[in-house]
Amino acid sequence: MSLAKILWVDDEIQLLKPHMLFLEKKNYTVVPCTNGADAVQIISEEAFDIVFLDENMPGLSGLETLSQIKEKLPNLPVIMITKSEEEYIMEEAIGSKIADYLIKPVNPNQILLSLKKNLDNSRLISEKTTSNYQQEFRKISMDLAMVNTYEDWIELYKKLIHWEIQLESITDIGMTEILESQKAEANSQFYKFIKKNYQDWFLGDDKPILSHTLFKDVIAPKINKDKGTLLVVLDNLRYDQLRVLEPIINEYYKTIEEKTFFSILPTATQYARNAIFSGLTPLDMEKKYPNYWKNDTDEGGKNLFENEFLTEQLKRLHLNINHEYYKITNLNKGRDLALNFEKVKGNDLTVIVYNFVDMLSHSRTEMDMIKELASDDKAYRSLTVSWFKNSPLLEIIQKAQKMGLKLILTTDHGTINTSKPSKVVGDKNISANLRYKTGRSLSFNNKEVYEVKNPKDIFLPSIHMSSSFIFAKEDFFFAYPNNYNHYVNYYKNTYQHGGVSLEEMIIPCLTLDPK
Repeated sequence: MSLAKILWVDDEIQLLKPHMLFLEKKNYTVVPCTNGADAVQIISEEAFDIVFLDENMPGLSGLETLSQIKEKLPNLPVIMITKSEEEYIMEEAIGSKIADYLIKPVNPNQILLSLKKNLDNSRLISEKTTSNYQQEFRKISMDLAMVNTYEDWIELYKKLIHWEIQLESITDIGMTEILESQKAEANSQFYKFIKKNYQDWFLGDDKPILSHTLFKDVIAPKINKDKGTLLVVLDNLRYDQLRVLEPIINEYYKTIEEKTFFSILPTATQYARNAIFSGLTPLDMEKKYPNYWKNDTDEGGKNLFENEFLTEQLKRLHLNINHEYYKITNLNKGRDLALNFEKVKGNDLTVIVYNFVDMLSHSRTEMDMIKELASDDKAYRSLTVSWFKNSPLLEIIQKAQKMGLKLILTTDHGTINTSKPSKVVGDKNISANLRYKTGRSLSFNNKEVYEVKNPKDIFLPSIHMSSSFIFAKEDFFFAYPNNYNHYVNYYKNTYQHGGVSLEEMIIPCLTLDPK
């Protein structure tokens, strides 16, 4: 059985007989052709897996033949072979999306390597990735049994994300299922770690960077007054989503530092993002700025004073800088800022809060089409990339690069695909979030939550004297007994945040310089 069918186009095809015999012995089928016009006709009548195309031919040139082949069959791989090393020919060929570019004289092994690279690439990558993950699986399992510091958890989570993205490219569903089980086990262990250690992070010295210390410890020292700094807080962005966006950003910016920090609890915008901009815990925000802070049961928007919080923090840090703040909540606002972005040129610091990812994760619970498009983490990442490539935010980043601005990219918290309901009961003033609850007289399953009876222990304000907080662990979400089945079916397999999971709590901050 032939491995692949090759059309080889060269006006001196008889000189290539040894190469064709070599490939035929390797089980490839090779069809010879002596000119471009015949090649275009042949690919219209027969199916080929790949084309070898000589660049320098009488009549229809190699580049002209390439253009006509691509018009008819844009996805047919074409390997250009040429005697010329002139740069413009290479650029023309590459611009026409050739699969490879070989300089004559070519030897049989070069041809074979190019074939394998283009025809067997997916299979070879799949086999190698599977083999590598199988070797890594045991090490990850051992790490899971021994992890006991926040640094260990950061490294373990990054490793899981690395393999999750690597395994996207393979067809072995079994490997993906194994990784998913490892992630589930990791989240189970992480919940126990947070339950044991989280409260101490607010008191001791051995603690990670947290939401309310991020600006002072990481962002402020990076602000470049000479060239200006753009701080983008892409709301609700997970580590895996950043990893797949980074190659796009790296076309314009080079990453010079990556810091990993922990979102405070609740892992929700009202708490975590306000903490970033204020540099304060929610409890201190309520005490120092009662006009800016709103609790869960208060009416009105909970993030209306981020710029005021930031201004106050800059004063406390004695940073005498000129800054502007923008919140992008819809496409038109994004387009307006992208169109007029040059106006920020005089700022020492420009801050943009971009809400798209948050809107996407929430709209998924409301819209069947979004549910279909973001049915799992792989699809969720893909949808995020598709949006980003066509977003005003990418245009803003491109303009920032041309203006020479330093770029700091971060988020406030992540999100997790929830699948298991956990029953909860409380009074009518209980908070509405699906991953955390605060209020009086909460009734719940102790095994499925991290309970904090006194919110002040983790620097959270209390709605009432007897209010407590509970945070859902792993991929649980809270459901009320009333109309339980409808509620569960509606919210099952939706992306939520507010609770305790690797995805929600361990989040990145990148510092990048323009290329």
